[in-house]
This record gives sequence, C-alpha cells and structure tokens, in this order.
Amino acid sequence: MPRPGKWDHDRRVVIVDGVRTPFAKAGTGLADVVALELARTAIRELVERTAVDVALVDEVILGNAAPPADAANIARVAALEAGLPESAPAFSVARNCASGFQSITDAYNQIVLGQSDVVIAGGVESMSNVPLHYPDEFSDVMSELARSKSMAGKLTAATQLRPAHLKPVVALAKGLTDPVCGLNMGETAEVLAREFNLTREAQDEYALRSHQRAAEAWAAGRFADEVTPVFIPPSYRDVVAEDIGYRPEQSLEALAKLRPVFDRRNGTVTAGNSSMITDGAVALLLMEETRAAELGYEPLARVAAFAFAGFDPRRMGLGPAVAAPIALDRAGVSLDAIDLIELNEAFAAVVLANMEVFPSRQWATEVLNRSQPIGEIRDERLNVNGGAIALGHPIAATGSRLVLTLTLEMKRRHAKWGLATLCVGGGLGGAIVFEA
Repeated sequence: MPRPGKWDHDRRVVIVDGVRTPFAKAGTGLADVVALELARTAIRELVERTAVDVALVDEVILGNAAPPADAANIARVAALEAGLPESAPAFSVARNCASGFQSITDAYNQIVLGQSDVVIAGGVESMSNVPLHYPDEFSDVMSELARSKSMAGKLTAATQLRPAHLKPVVALAKGLTDPVCGLNMGETAEVLAREFNLTREAQDEYALRSHQRAAEAWAAGRFADEVTPVFIPPSYRDVVAEDIGYRPEQSLEALAKLRPVFDRRNGTVTAGNSSMITDGAVALLLMEETRAAELGYEPLARVAAFAFAGFDPRRMGLGPAVAAPIALDRAGVSLDAIDLIELNEAFAAVVLANMEVFPSRQWATEVLNRSQPIGEIRDERLNVNGGAIALGHPIAATGSRLVLTLTLEMKRRHAKWGLATLCVGGGLGGAIVFEA
C-alpha cells in the first residue's frame, strides 16, 4: 500500500484551465475523426482560450491507451500539429482508465521537481478507430508472400491462407479483459453487484440520474465552458458541438427493457447502466503557482495531492476506496470536508459499491488497516453534472475529463475542496485532491 502522510512541497501546482472535445458514442459523430485530430483540436483550443505563449510550454503529456499506428507518441505529433514549437518535448502515457490522471500527475511531478513551469496534459481516445489485430498465421502468410521472389513461391504461400486467418481480433475487446483474473470489465462489475447485492433497479435508477444530470448541465450551459466543437473531415462542413450519448428522455422503463450483457442468465449489468464506448480528448494547462500569477492567470484549483493504489483485479471497481483515502491523507483533509466528488461511472455498480464501502468500518479495518471509515459519499456532492454513463468513457481521456469538470464546478460554486477518483482495469484505483 502506498505511503500516506501529508504532502508539503515548496512548489505548488495549479490547473489554469482546460477544454475537451464533445464525447461521442463510438461509431457516431466522431467516428471519422482519428485520435490525433481529436488531441490536436483540444490542445489548439486550449492554447487559444488561455492565450498562453506556446514558447513557454515546457512539456506536453497525453494519456492514450490504444495508440494509433501512425502516431505512437501521440502527444508529440498532436503538439506539433497544434502549433507548439519543435523545442517543446512531449510524451504519451498509459495506465488504462487512469491514463488521463497519469498525464496530470506526471505534469505535477515535473513541476514540483523544478523540471517544468508550464505543462499541457490530458488524454485522448478514439475507440471507434482502435486497431484490429489478425492471427499470427495471417502475419506469417503475409510475410512469406513478401519474401517470395517467384510467382510460384507466392502462389504456394497464398495456398496456406485459411478463412480463420482472416478473422480479426478487436484490440479494444482484448484490452478490456484482464489477463490475470480472466474477466472483462463488465464481468468485474457483476462481481461487485453480487457481492453488495446491488439490484438491477438500483443500478438503473443511478443510470437515469446520470442522464438527467448531464441533460440539466447541458441545458444550463455548464458544459459550454469545457467543450469545443469538432469539425468533421473530409469536408469540415459538419460539426459536432455537443456530447453524443446522453439522453434527456431516458426513463426507467426504457432501461428495464435492456438485457444483461455480461451474465445473460443472472446478471444485472446492462448497456444502459454501464458507460459507453466513446471517442474524445481533453487538454489541461498546468503551471507552477507563482508562475501562473506572474502571467496573470486565475487558476481553477491547486493540485493538493494524489495517489494510485492496487487491489484485487476481480474487484477492480473498488479502486477508489483504496486510492482516495491515501490521497486525502496526503492532502491533509477528510472526506467530510470535500465539497464535490467526481467518481467515474464505469458502471453504476461501481459507484454504488463504493458508496457502500466508503463509510464502512469493516472495510476500513480489514482492507485499509485504518481505525476510521473513509466517510460517506453524499449524493448532492457526487457527479453533480452526470458522468460516464451519460457522457461516455473514452478510456485515456476520462481521468482528465473528471478533473476538468470538477475544477470548473468548484470555481462556479466557490468550493474549497474537490476529489476526482476512478477505478482502473487490472485492479487499480486513482485519486486526485484539489484545493481552491
């Protein structure tokens, strides 16, 4: 378990501002926009909104869980395409669902260590365009075809090709299955649903809440502060200006009609009470606090502390309940003092299970080796603008989206403390605490 204890650093790190593209259900409005273009759009808009001198940017860091073949270090390519100078280095990071957190915490570390003053961090995923992989036998035949010098040799190689060799492996589906426990992410949600006796009705009710709050946030103009339109190639006449996936008309009746996806006989996890496979990108501007003041910025919030922690991969959804208490200790604040919480809605079962264990004394003593529970997650403080069930979950962009949504809402409400936390495939949790 990572070491707790309050952090005290001479150099303080602030979130100056941020922007994201609309989040779109895979296969819909952003399906023809590759990850590189999504990232470029977010970074360019961030530069325009903040009017930051790009010559001052010391580093660009982007989370990306499924790198495109033509931009393996997508952070570098997107930065250059967005107009940053060649002198600004960049690197990409991957920690599954926490990749968007990792870019922020890496930026934090660089600033605290004095290696950087100004960093652009974020995340991107085009889940519509995750590469397909073919069986090794297909690759072997193609290699032999390429090596053969004669037509006879090429024909001999071609005769080895079988229909089964042409069946692709969807990298996304394989990547969302944990190789250690053998369960995909939806199956781990079913584990929590059974363990905590989470009914189908309770999960659907939470899903409805997510759609209603997201619809309210859009109607009230709150997401207008964080979303920039994306123009669609090749003509660039069409534009996506709003999230595609949330449903203002969603109802319990409609949710109840959906069949379980991961355990068709006895399951309770459906497409309706799970996050969507999604495309999107986020970019955030982080600075050393005094540098931000010198440049005339009024930051959204200060990064007070963060933590990553490991847990049982079969119960990966409980990752927030192991990472959040460490981050809170490092920030020197209790959960009761937290004004707003963004907890990623990978599945309704994940949120509901965490709401069970956060105030649990048994969880505190047996799992965390603590004398006191973490505290109660209050509904009026949790995901007040909806979450991934309604907005979607573009894997590597989600962590950065949580931070952007949280810190903007903190500023609107004049909130003192905020917590962003999520579960991570592979049995991990991540949490970041912010102070206004």
